Amino acid sequence: MQERQQPGRRTVLGAAALGAGAAVWGGTGTASAASSRGRGHGAHDELPVPLIVGHRGASGYRPEHTLGSYQLALDMGADVIEQDVVPTKDGHLVCRHENDITATTDVSAHPEFAHRKTTKSVDGVKLTGWFTEDFTLAELKTLRAKERIPGTRQHNTLYDGVWDVPTFEEVLKWADREGRKRGRRIWLHIETKHPTYFRKLGLGLEERLARLLRKYGRHKKHSPNFLQSFEPSSIQRLDKLVACPKVVLLGTLKDRPWDFEVAGDPRTTADLVKPAGLKWISGFAEGIGPDLTVILPRTKDDKLGAPSSVVKDAHAAGLVLHPYTGRNENTFLPADFRRGTDPNAYGDALGYFKKCLATGIDGLFSDNCDTALLAAAEFRKH
Repeated sequence: MQERQQPGRRTVLGAAALGAGAAVWGGTGTASAASSRGRGHGAHDELPVPLIVGHRGASGYRPEHTLGSYQLALDMGADVIEQDVVPTKDGHLVCRHENDITATTDVSAHPEFAHRKTTKSVDGVKLTGWFTEDFTLAELKTLRAKERIPGTRQHNTLYDGVWDVPTFEEVLKWADREGRKRGRRIWLHIETKHPTYFRKLGLGLEERLARLLRKYGRHKKHSPNFLQSFEPSSIQRLDKLVACPKVVLLGTLKDRPWDFEVAGDPRTTADLVKPAGLKWISGFAEGIGPDLTVILPRTKDDKLGAPSSVVKDAHAAGLVLHPYTGRNENTFLPADFRRGTDPNAYGDALGYFKKCLATGIDGLFSDNCDTALLAAAEFRKH
């Protein structure tokens, strides 16, 4: 794969795919499969390419999915801020990476909720802890957020207890306030978490999310948000409810979407990133968000390998790519970008992010959006 994307493609994608509604075009200048079905007509050039998504906010510096984390990411200059949404028992959407809130809140310190601790199977994984669907919003609001990985990010524990668990509607109000203050639109990247699991509980995510997006005028093709999910059927459902751009998230090559497991669909990520799979995705989404190893595989000794053809193939299908996740700490970096022996110390994250962006991806999720923005500056057209 080329070291960096051709200027012509990069310019067109910046203007058409990542404006306000994601009309997506191929490098030849002809309409792609996505745009030919009427997506994104009149989209304007609003976001830079490559863009940087504040992953769960600025989660490298603040407890994830808190208003403090979102605010810091915005203040650092992140182009888009990510939210993951899960429901409460009474049907409110709140921002948590998982419905299991054991590691991200102080729930274990609340004796009144001790009896709520339970064991569940979520997408085939057995988990023991406390879960959002067992709490009303009022109960959840008595908890405080805390750092999820304190062993790795001890400095983030300074902010344990500062913020509560935000509702998604509170985030929409925050984005509106910040937009008025800054005189520009605040872009969000919103993920439905475990949608098949919640639908079986009678807590369908897509309809609740669509209602809130319509309430705040963020449901149109020009609206400043991307919708994302690891379950393609959730994106297909959302595509029938709202017109804003959508991204199918993909795990590692051997991973299989949970809705595929339930439906008996044998396809894995490896199948979905082949031309036929990408063409299928382009029928209901504007982009994909694969694990970075799908684009830059690791060798047997965990070093950075040669790029795959996924960027080229996805662009040929009219799709943009927003892979995840760039992080500064050694423990998350390829072996050849680690520095020293402390797994929690920073490695050569800047060098690694540049290698990722050089593949021609259109955006990058990062816990450390300041580092990612510094890397992205080298690849943006001024």
